[in-house]
Amino acid sequence: MPQADEQKLFHDIIRAFEAEIANAGVHLHIDAEARAAYTREIRKMSQELARQAESNVITWSDAAKKAQDARNVVMDIIRHRSTPVGLSLAQRMKSEGRTLNELIARKVEQIHGRSARFDQLSTLERNTIYAEIVASSGRSNPRVTAAMQRLGQAGRGLIVLSVALSVYNVSIAEDKTQTAVREATITGAGIGGGFAGGAIAGLACGPGAPICVTAGAFIGGALAAFGMSWLW
Repeated sequence: MPQADEQKLFHDIIRAFEAEIANAGVHLHIDAEARAAYTREIRKMSQELARQAESNVITWSDAAKKAQDARNVVMDIIRHRSTPVGLSLAQRMKSEGRTLNELIARKVEQIHGRSARFDQLSTLERNTIYAEIVASSGRSNPRVTAAMQRLGQAGRGLIVLSVALSVYNVSIAEDKTQTAVREATITGAGIGGGFAGGAIAGLACGPGAPICVTAGAFIGGALAAFGMSWLW
């Protein structure tokens, strides 16, 4: 391979790598923001339903049913705001929300023991079960939430690094305008390719396959960025 082609190949690989930094950063940032939104929305929903039940606007049984339905709806909406990688990871952790009957059985066992039956509880005891369901519907998994906060911070750091690298490349270029457009185009291609690659991998591997989807996002982003850099 001629030396000029070798140099071009080297620079194309470097630009693709820089785009992958942005690709990873955007994925982490979006998924962390989605998790934060999920945590906020279910907390607000739970507090409002508890207030209505305590004020006798609705019964505790109605509050529990609405809480469970609303949490599942919020979960579904937030998952569609996540990246393909985030969606696949969420599906791996929980394929779908629990039903109200499942939650009732779980809370009865936790509070009254395995031998207890919900239909044998007093009205006060049943309302206590319903109230606990409403309260728990507003709590997200603290370990997952804390992990996503850390990943979100890492994602923002990667985005800053990617921007810094692009700014540096522009600053040392002779044609700064063309270089700025090139940096933005290649980075955008890498991010778009990451989303497309993750989505395609999700279709191929099925739901709940985060390793496969992550690989697809990485490969898709790298190929898109490299291809755009080569064409440029």
